Formats: sequence, C-alpha cells, structure tokens
Amino acid sequence: MRPGDDAFEDPTPPDARAAQLPDDPEDDIYPPPEEAIEVSPPVDVVTIDHAEAGLEPPQVYETPGEEPVLEARRTLRVHGLFRLPDVTTVGVVRAERQSPHTLTAVYHDTDDLRLARWDATLQRREGGEDEGWHLHLPVEGHEGAREEVHLPLTAGEAGEVPRELADLVTAFTRNAPLRQVAALRSERTPYELFNADGQPFAELVDDTVSVLDGEHVAARFRELEVEALTPGAALAPIVAVLEAAGAVPGSTPKAMTALGPVTQEPADVPEPQIVGPEDPAGAAVTAHIRRHTRAFLLQDVRVRRDLPDSVHQMRVAARRLRSGLKAFEPMLDVEWSDALRADLGWIAGELGVSRDTEVLQARIDMHADEVGEEFSGLIRAVVDPALSAQWRDARDHALAAMVSQRYRDFLDRLVDAARNPRLNEVADAPAQDVLPGLVDKAWKKLKKEVDLLRLDGPSDDWHEARIRAKKARYAAEAVAPVMGEHVKRFAKALSEVTEVLGEHQDAWVAQQTLKTLAAGDGIDGLSGFSLGLLHEFEFEQELFCRNDFVKIWPGVRKAHKKARLR
Repeated sequence: MRPGDDAFEDPTPPDARAAQLPDDPEDDIYPPPEEAIEVSPPVDVVTIDHAEAGLEPPQVYETPGEEPVLEARRTLRVHGLFRLPDVTTVGVVRAERQSPHTLTAVYHDTDDLRLARWDATLQRREGGEDEGWHLHLPVEGHEGAREEVHLPLTAGEAGEVPRELADLVTAFTRNAPLRQVAALRSERTPYELFNADGQPFAELVDDTVSVLDGEHVAARFRELEVEALTPGAALAPIVAVLEAAGAVPGSTPKAMTALGPVTQEPADVPEPQIVGPEDPAGAAVTAHIRRHTRAFLLQDVRVRRDLPDSVHQMRVAARRLRSGLKAFEPMLDVEWSDALRADLGWIAGELGVSRDTEVLQARIDMHADEVGEEFSGLIRAVVDPALSAQWRDARDHALAAMVSQRYRDFLDRLVDAARNPRLNEVADAPAQDVLPGLVDKAWKKLKKEVDLLRLDGPSDDWHEARIRAKKARYAAEAVAPVMGEHVKRFAKALSEVTEVLGEHQDAWVAQQTLKTLAAGDGIDGLSGFSLGLLHEFEFEQELFCRNDFVKIWPGVRKAHKKARLR
C-alpha cells in the first residue's frame, strides 16, 4: 500500500525537519503534496545532510541489559572417544579442570530460520555462571568472533522472547514471529587455562550435546570450544594442538547443527554476485541493490545497539539505494522503484535529523574556539541547549519510526526488492552497452550546474551542484564494480567533490543556525555579538571551500575523460 492511499495509517509520520532541504526539486524525499501524509507544521530549523564519518553518535538508543560483549572463540568437532591432548606446550602453564555442569538451551528463530541464515543465534540458557538470554551476532571480517547481548532469565520464559532482544533483530525477522525451534542439553566439562603470570587467559570446554525432541534424545554429538578470557589471548596454538590430535575445526553453532542444512542456506538477501561487462545490465542492478540492502540491514542492528557511526552508515546505505534506483531507472519498473525510493527517503530523513543535529552541534562547538576564549563560552551557552533539545526530540522520533509497523512492512518490501528486482527488457542488454550512458547522463547534469557557478554567486547554486555531484558519484560507484578501474577512479574524484561541497553546505547551514539563534528571545548583546563573530568565521569557511573546489575540478574532468563513458 502506498503512503497516499486513504487506508494507510502511519503512527510515525515523517519528521518535518527532514524535508527542509530536499536533495533535488525533481527528487523529493516525500510524495507530492496531494499524496503526502499529514504531518505537524514544520519547525524553523535547517538541517545538514552531510555527516562527518569520524564523529561518534551520542547514545541514541538504549542497549538492553549489559553492554554487548565481543567474544573470541574457536569451535571444533570431535568423536565420542576423543581424548584431550596436553596443551601445556603452547603457552599454557597449567589447565585446571572445573566442576562439570549441565546446560539446557532453548533456541528461538523464525519458521524459515532467518536468524540462523544471517549467522545469528538467540537462546535462553539455564545452568552455568552465565545463564540467561543470549543473542549472538557475527562480526564481519572476524571469523570465529561473536558479539553478544545478554539479559537475565527473568526477562522472559522460553518461547517469550524479551522485547528488547526481538527489537534488536527486527532487520532480520521483520514481520515473522520468533518461536522455539530447538532445545539442546549439554554436559559440559570446562578447563581454565593459565599463562606464565598465573592468570587464566582462556577456557577450554568439552561439551557432549544432546538434541532434544520433547523428553527424547533425537541426536547427540561432541564439540570443543576454546574461548579467550582476556583481550588478544593467543588461541591459535591451542587450536593447533587439538587439531593435531584429531579435532576438526568448525564454526557452525550447536543450534545450527541441530536444525540441519537449512541453516547453511544463504540469508534472505544473498551476497551480491560478481558482474562483468558482458553480463546482462540487470545483473549489475541486482548486485547493487543486494550489496546496499545487506549494508542497510546490518547497520539497522548496529543503530539499535548504539554502535559508533551506525546512524551515518545506515543513512548512507539508504542514499546509495535511492540513487542507484534513480540511476538505473531505465531498466526498472518506474512505479515500483519510485515507491521504494519514497520509503528509503522517509527512513533516511528520520535518521537524518538526529545525526545532522549532532554534526552541527559538534561543528559549532569546535569552531567556537576560533573566535576567542572570551566568546566561545557565550556561543556554547546559547547553541548547546537549543541543539541538544532538538537532538533529543529527533532521537525519539527516529526510534519510534524504527519500531513502527510501517518500517517493518518497508523492510519486507526492501528484502523482496533485493531478491527479485522488477527489471524490464532493457536490463537484458550487456552491461557495457547500458551502464556507461547512465553515468554519463548524471555527469552531464553535474557539469551543467558547475558551469553556472561563480565564486561570488549565491549559496543555492553551490548547493544544487553538490546534489548533482552526489548523484553522479553514486551512479559511478554503482557501476564501478562492473566497468573497471578508470570508473572507480572517476568515482573517487567525484567523492572529493562531494566532500568539499558538503563542507560548503555545512558552513552555510551553520550560518543560518547562528543567525536564527541570535535573533531569538532572551539573547543579550554580547551573546549576539559572539554568535555574529562565529557566523563570519563560517562565511569565510564557505568561501574557502569554493576556492578548494576550483582547484580540484580540473582533475575531476580529467578522470571523467579517462573513464570513457561516452
């Protein structure tokens, strides 16, 4: 159902501030006025949509229970008669056998095992020192490492997944309910491994695991786990000794072994395939949508856990998806892609206000020192309370959006788009015949805007050039994996343009914010003067950016020529 339908009900209408600076008059985030959802009147705030990746976001979403724990562990399978070898020859001074105990774990997933196929597990474990609810999430680029979120047993009975954990995996489960999918009983014998300093640095556990079917044992297997107890603990030598004795390395969690081969199937958004110039152009479209949909979903999980830069990265993924859908429009069902782009614009806008306010406040706080110590305190005394209140309101609005039914439905549509994009007959042509023209079209629009720029011209003209530069950059990045190194270099050159013009935009927005705050009620003369000094500094920064752009633009034109897109 489209947002304009009469029957559409949205408990979280768009944050009106996100629409203050739409990317392009032809490319608005929201539907046309006659179709738009009714929202509260816009507030008098200008936002930035250029975020500095180096800044860490504040605590936007509360992490349930304990802080996430990064686990480094190695898993190995052994036969029932396997004898543990001596590990004291590889940095282990002694191994102390601990008291054996029994663990019972009930695993939860969707009927089609979405968590398992994303390499995540959710269990309620009884027995042992760390009994409770455990959500394990993989760490990209770190094989064997897991991030864990833990809640106590009292958070919910088996079959009643705590809301805090269910919300964390919304990107994976979407509208599918979580239920009990497996029950395991492990007879565990742990060993603490001590280093030369007499400190335990790792733990070796020997588990005999029974897969339960009610009161009956349906299957049984044995596995070893070696887990680091201190940061940087050397596990590889210990694992090597176990392998030499016959242990077989494996990273499949116990529950996935119990649930069978379905857990080894690809996630519902598969990894993008490698596409060559002679492959159908539609394959490049599919790869682009899958690549950035996966990034969007994984960043959703990180945003809900307050991890650094996650809001920025999630919004970047949404933007790349929107820009790709626009660039690839000649190969797509237009009505379908427009609806998906509107949804992506909605959630990017919801995320944007809190992130942009944070970036703006950090910028002003940092630049306040440039106008002198006697004025910087007065500036912060005005700016920080105003922008902090705006950030809190925007944070609450974004959080409400991410738990809304509208958002869950959007995620279902996004996953379906990644699996089965609606391509037309143009997508059947070879990529090398179709894609270069799409990038060159975006380039020509950018060049047209740049030709209108003047060093002393209005800021709006530079803002329009920035929008076109972003679109050209995203189009080039979308086809670069297919079209080769020269297009990659062209995309990199365009990224330098967007950085410079993004800084230009940030300086302009800071000026408007300072002007608005200086005109507010209760601002005394000295505070207003201090804000004016910083306004002048930001104006100078804007002019510096224009000069920087003039310096880099010839290199961009050269990179375009080498890309041979015509």
